[in-house]
Amino acid sequence: MGRWLLFLTGFGFSVAGGTVTITYLNMIPAGLSWIEFLLFIRSRPECYLFPLGILLVSLALLLMNDSFTK
Repeated sequence: MGRWLLFLTGFGFSVAGGTVTITYLNMIPAGLSWIEFLLFIRSRPECYLFPLGILLVSLALLLMNDSFTK
């Protein structure tokens, strides 16, 4: 049960962080260069949810795979 909770939490973080990052892509047509954009999202804490979510989902899948092989 804990592995599924970890998976769903990671999935939620990934969706939230990815959505915010995609939303911030609207700043590029407003005059930001790619470097300025990357520096901007680096300073936004909600953009860190995407890599954290990917990490949690990967960890949950590895734990689930490990339990199936035993």
